[in-house]
Amino acid sequence: MTQETVEARARMTHGASCAAVYEAVRCVLERSGVRGGTLVDVGCGAGALREHVRDRCERYVGADAIRHDGFPADAEFVKVDLDTGSVGLSDGSCDLVLCLETIEHVENPRALMRELVRLARPGGWILVTTPNQLNLASKLALVLKNEFIAFQERPGLYPAHITALLEVDLVRMFRENGLKAQVAYSGQGRIPLSARSFPHALSARSGARGRAFSDNVIVFAQKPA
Repeated sequence: MTQETVEARARMTHGASCAAVYEAVRCVLERSGVRGGTLVDVGCGAGALREHVRDRCERYVGADAIRHDGFPADAEFVKVDLDTGSVGLSDGSCDLVLCLETIEHVENPRALMRELVRLARPGGWILVTTPNQLNLASKLALVLKNEFIAFQERPGLYPAHITALLEVDLVRMFRENGLKAQVAYSGQGRIPLSARSFPHALSARSGARGRAFSDNVIVFAQKPA
């Protein structure tokens, strides 16, 4: 795709993910005791993640196709086309490499995964989130409409979302790069055929309930030292 098209797709996202994703990522980092010097937020959007990870890093760097309105003026920003280019940071220069709700926007997810691994130092951490195709709403949409719910051809979805990945696809990509992946979930999901979320009693950030009732999946791993 042309650079203009890549930037247009980036604008469709409005530079933000849902609050549940940011909160779940923060919890994963806390629970795993993950912190470090440099954190790069690949596909950073407007940089909303920064406030959720301030205590996890000393330096925050955002990387995206465009600098979205609202991106913190005092934060570092690197412009990158993740379909064709690499992030302008040195090999192994980052302690934490986070890529939230971005891998579904690129043409070659495996190339992006290799880029994330390149950026991480030995002993550093890589974390990726994407829409969860295995929740009840997405499975129902696949049965009824022959499309995953987050990849329907409607404003805000396609053509911003172009690559639907299952949890197992991400786990395999991590494994292909020598990483042993762990899986978590956002713990919040939309009730099928409704605008409401599942009740708190059904929510979970792990296991079968997490997979069934969460809109987003989180896959993460530590790069071997």
